[in-house]
Amino acid sequence: MNSRKKFAITDPSEFKLKHIDPASTGNYSGEEEALEHMADDLKSLNKLQEVLFAESKHSVLIILQAMDASGKDGVIKHVMAGLNPQGTLVKSFKHPNDEEYAHDFFWRVNKSLPAKGQIGIFNRSYYENVLICRVHPELILDEHIPGYESVEQVDKKFWKKRFKQINAYEKTLSENGTTILKFFLHISPEEQRLRLLKRIDNPDKHWKFQFSDINERKYWKDYMNCYEDMIVHTSTELAPWYVIPADNKWFTRTTIASILEETLKKLEMKFPVSSEEENENLAKAKAMLEAEG
Repeated sequence: MNSRKKFAITDPSEFKLKHIDPASTGNYSGEEEALEHMADDLKSLNKLQEVLFAESKHSVLIILQAMDASGKDGVIKHVMAGLNPQGTLVKSFKHPNDEEYAHDFFWRVNKSLPAKGQIGIFNRSYYENVLICRVHPELILDEHIPGYESVEQVDKKFWKKRFKQINAYEKTLSENGTTILKFFLHISPEEQRLRLLKRIDNPDKHWKFQFSDINERKYWKDYMNCYEDMIVHTSTELAPWYVIPADNKWFTRTTIASILEETLKKLEMKFPVSSEEENENLAKAKAMLEAEG
């Protein structure tokens, strides 16, 4: 299964979130088959990451956006488990602090972008500024943007301008060697409810529970409208969105691993070729080591 083609939003103008079933498991017969496929992909990813690191021409940025309890942490834990930590960066973005509010909304992510040869994972990202800030537009006023003094001024034109800023930002990253993979983990409200209950019932998971998650469920329809509009306006050829059904964790993880593996293969990376001088030094080093024996 070519997961990149199947789940990429290539024609945003035709996209409707309601057409994607959060409980879908694709063509897999069950979890066992999917995990076997994932195991193969993880082995391949381990080798591909080594070439990525050695060649040091490309960087990969993975963006995970979703409602709470959709499985972002699980994706990071299971899909990235086989990667070398030396070449992997993970950053979670919470509510902005005073220093971050004093800059533009890209500023805090710039410091965490992956360098050439690295894979970076953003657990939430600058897209929060067109999601939670759109559901709660009063948050935009904390950015102290000239010309925006009231919630009423944060209108449709504002959001279209912000979408254009995001597209321009990602275009710059892409043209300078960063491959961007954006995943929306699409969970149903019922599955989220069940997962939140599990957190409450398990003392070891209480640290992950926030009462604000319950309050935000009241805005579910608003969030889905914002996600749909975000995907329509920011899924581009250089940085497409992938909408991944998330009611079954094993399917979500397997599919993201597959897309990452397919994407790295497409980069057609190669190990650096030694120069003539380097080959001569290698031969000398080999001779010296063999002489010691």
